[in-house]
Amino acid sequence: MNLHEDLQTLPALIESLAEGVIVADQSGRFRYFNRVAEEILGVGLLEVSPEEWSRTYGVFRPDGFTPFPPEELPLARAIAGEEVREELLFIRNPERSGGVFIRVTASPIRDDSGTLSGGTVIFRDVTRSVRREEKLRQLSNAVEQGADAVIITDRAGLIEYVNPAFEGITGYRREEVLGRKPGLLKSGRHDDDFYRAMWSTLRNGDPWQGTVLNRRKDDVTWWSQQTITPIKDHEGEITHFVSVARDITDFLERERHETRMQVAREIQQRLYHDSIDVPGFDIAGVSHSAEETNGDYFDFLSTPDGRIWLILGDVCSHGVGSALIMAQIRAYIRALALEGHEPGVVLQRLNAELVDDLDPYHYVTLVLVRIDPEGRSLEYINAGHPSAYLLGSSGAVRLEMESQRVPLGFLPDQDFPRSESIPLEKGDTVLLLSDGLLEAGDETEEMYGPDRAMEAVRSRLDDEAKEIVSHLCRSVREFSGDIPQEDDITVVVVRVTGEV
Repeated sequence: MNLHEDLQTLPALIESLAEGVIVADQSGRFRYFNRVAEEILGVGLLEVSPEEWSRTYGVFRPDGFTPFPPEELPLARAIAGEEVREELLFIRNPERSGGVFIRVTASPIRDDSGTLSGGTVIFRDVTRSVRREEKLRQLSNAVEQGADAVIITDRAGLIEYVNPAFEGITGYRREEVLGRKPGLLKSGRHDDDFYRAMWSTLRNGDPWQGTVLNRRKDDVTWWSQQTITPIKDHEGEITHFVSVARDITDFLERERHETRMQVAREIQQRLYHDSIDVPGFDIAGVSHSAEETNGDYFDFLSTPDGRIWLILGDVCSHGVGSALIMAQIRAYIRALALEGHEPGVVLQRLNAELVDDLDPYHYVTLVLVRIDPEGRSLEYINAGHPSAYLLGSSGAVRLEMESQRVPLGFLPDQDFPRSESIPLEKGDTVLLLSDGLLEAGDETEEMYGPDRAMEAVRSRLDDEAKEIVSHLCRSVREFSGDIPQEDDITVVVVRVTGEV
């Protein structure tokens, strides 16, 4: 029987098939095109040569973009005598703009003598299964490459699968946990009631969410934000559980750190008083932190003898630790000063405490200026701090209050003698600065320095102390431009107004 005779006897059978069928003779002329083939391809039988098949019917590689070479099409290979099994093609044309995946089998047709007379292809629409497989591949890739640990257990809770993230987070290799229960991660933090409530939720078929403290293979604990979902079959029976666990240890630590910083910042801000009311004097101060908390410290203190203490200190680093040290120093100085002790004695005792309490990498610089409002004079002690200045009414430097001793907490058995009494005159200005202001840099790494600070003060000598402080801080920011602040900046200004 030849191809022509086959086509006379088989139409009814071919039309009853659920697959598309196309038959071509050896020259490539289509001899048969069943209804299903036209429905799947969107285009029926046309008089086109094999070289035009790919373009006419819109045949592409499975990637959906690469045109399928006509000579490699299954039907072209079949009429050349080749058997083709389960070739995947993608069809996209004006009638099938969304695209269709087809699975094609092609066979040559031979007559009774074995002579090649044509070829046939049988194909079916496999778009749904291909799309489903693609989604499964994407899901599998997402699970395999995801940052969260994924565990799949059977209904009894035995582990059947874990992803690479699980191995990275827990330290357990996949082969170590397969067939075991997730309880191997228990830290002991949660009691039996916690797990009973969790399993009660899951056995009811509901997802469970919670925060769990787990334990790695090396006994290090880690906090997990965990979701466990029951997986059901078509009859609604639970067959598996899928657990997705995110390591939130660092997040919780940051949150705790931020909370501690916030509390420390609020406490520290309550300790600062930006001014003090003293007849004949205008006093103001401010401190701008480089971080959430401040390693600088300034204070105004009125003692029982009627004198005013101005203190500006700086721990050698900044952050929470430095802020706590400064809070302790403030409390210590105030307690001793209010008992009537002299500044030198206060610093001597404070130094002894700091030597015992601080590690070798921490010390405190401090300048203390004591003003006698009635006697119109000041005296000072500078322990390793940048110089303070007394400017006259013209802006000239009347006195540079240089460091006389090493910083506090550096060496034991240090004494801290105060300076001689310096008379004050109406129009004088006292300026106390931290090194964060003096060492603020610009884009060329040049430092702001004391000369610029005093020029800024001189330009506002007739202003109130708080305005001078604000202007000085603006001047530093303008000097630094876009360079971020690296250290705490603290300023204290005292103007002698002469108004009693």
